[in-house]
Amino acid sequence: MADQAAQAWWQSAVFYQVYPRSFADSDGDGVGDLNGLAGRLDHLERLGVDAIWVNPVTVSPMADHGYDVADPRDIDPLFGGMAAFERLIAAAHARNIKVTMDVVPNHTSSQHPWFQAALAARPSTAARERYFFRDGRGPDGSLPPNNWESVFGGPAWTRVIEPDGNPGQWYLHLFDAEQPDLNWDNPEIFDDFEKTLRFWLERGVDGFRIDVAHGMAKPAGLPDAPDATVEILRHNDEDPRFNRPHVHAIHRDIRTVMDDYPEAVTVGEVWVHDNAQWAEYVRSDELHLGFNFRLTRTDFDATEIRLAVQNSLAAAALESATPTWTLSNHDVGREVTRYGGGEVGLARAKAIAMLMLALPGAVFIYNGEELGLPDVDLPDEVLQDPTWERSGRTERGRDRCRVPLPWSGDAPPFGFSTNSHTWLPMPSDWASLTVEKQSSEPDSTLSFFQHIIQLRKSRAEFDGTAIDWLSSPPDAVTFRRRGGGLVCVLNAGDRPVALPPGEVLLTSAPLVGGRLPADSAAWLA
Repeated sequence: MADQAAQAWWQSAVFYQVYPRSFADSDGDGVGDLNGLAGRLDHLERLGVDAIWVNPVTVSPMADHGYDVADPRDIDPLFGGMAAFERLIAAAHARNIKVTMDVVPNHTSSQHPWFQAALAARPSTAARERYFFRDGRGPDGSLPPNNWESVFGGPAWTRVIEPDGNPGQWYLHLFDAEQPDLNWDNPEIFDDFEKTLRFWLERGVDGFRIDVAHGMAKPAGLPDAPDATVEILRHNDEDPRFNRPHVHAIHRDIRTVMDDYPEAVTVGEVWVHDNAQWAEYVRSDELHLGFNFRLTRTDFDATEIRLAVQNSLAAAALESATPTWTLSNHDVGREVTRYGGGEVGLARAKAIAMLMLALPGAVFIYNGEELGLPDVDLPDEVLQDPTWERSGRTERGRDRCRVPLPWSGDAPPFGFSTNSHTWLPMPSDWASLTVEKQSSEPDSTLSFFQHIIQLRKSRAEFDGTAIDWLSSPPDAVTFRRRGGGLVCVLNAGDRPVALPPGEVLLTSAPLVGGRLPADSAAWLA
């Protein structure tokens, strides 16, 4: 891939997202850990990924499975402690796999020493200025300071009991009550975050995924939201809780730190829909990469897919940034289920994976995607996502896409653990989906992913940083990589379509009379 030789490693990398609780358990407690991940790196090496993104493993009470951080500069014993993380970095680097980790700058755990100090302090003291403590409204301060709601459901404010034993101020938490928001107008916050970034970079970490990268800045005065009713786990660009203009000053400060480590990368979780506003996050002095989630919100429809790709490319082009592509993650349901489930859902998932890997930019694959895993319909009593309780048990949350991975055998826990009581139960019908089973089958989903990643990395046809759209039937999407010449065709209709001229490199389903069948994709040279 000659024209990419001068690019940074992350500009065309295939990242693999590891949800560590669900990847591999080494100590038999039913929860995945870092030694389990290190022991399964051969799987990722065979898959062909360039880097892993590890969801939070720092010290946490686990109210939100690690996104409530009590100590950002240490590894939780649940995952094996610091020694296990250091072993993981060394083992991954020995296989030429980069390691990026989650950092959570928007909030801390309520068990963080800072917040515990704030609870013990009086109103208007320095300890409380690190967070958003406010007096309540109403004659006795019994109403929240504003009408903001938590992303997980319910009010975004919780009232504290003061040291004198009386009800007192309220504190802001855009997520769970155990995740108080930090006040980034306080210079102590960045100073401490810089220490966290440098701590991990000096230990060999290759970059960071920045959680809620659009959320650290809050509007002055914390005004009421114009629409008090918001959808759980979603928000729009006008929501005062997120995407405030001065968040970019924070990212510029972060970039000054990252520039001291020129090989490292930052990728931001940026739930911003407007292309121009999204592009501001990937300006040359802010984030290296920003997640664009349009494909995760897109049905298996040719028009929608084409628009999602067009918008994502256009947004990145506004700042000459690298596009990012992902189909699922720990917060978004798996594509096999989203696209209809069963054989149809799997066929469509494989087709759109080919489309994603044919595009220029960085690609993120969520663990289990390479196995064709579906969402799991879990019973109420095992749900752990805080959204379940905070929504009054009306929103089932994200546990459905976090079930542990099946590695081997014919019954749960499928080699994930020696403990049958895994942190989320595994379906008994996953025997055909295990890594062991699929590794021995040339037509398996795993073999398919290994093949498409290998082609992407080895063929000159994938060169170039832009695409040209080609004419195609209304229910198909066809484009050519400008520079390399790869042609990708995706058939989202219900009838086979003719392929353009060229050598067929790969199809996600067998051709029918030389034509590409429904719910499939093809690559041509």
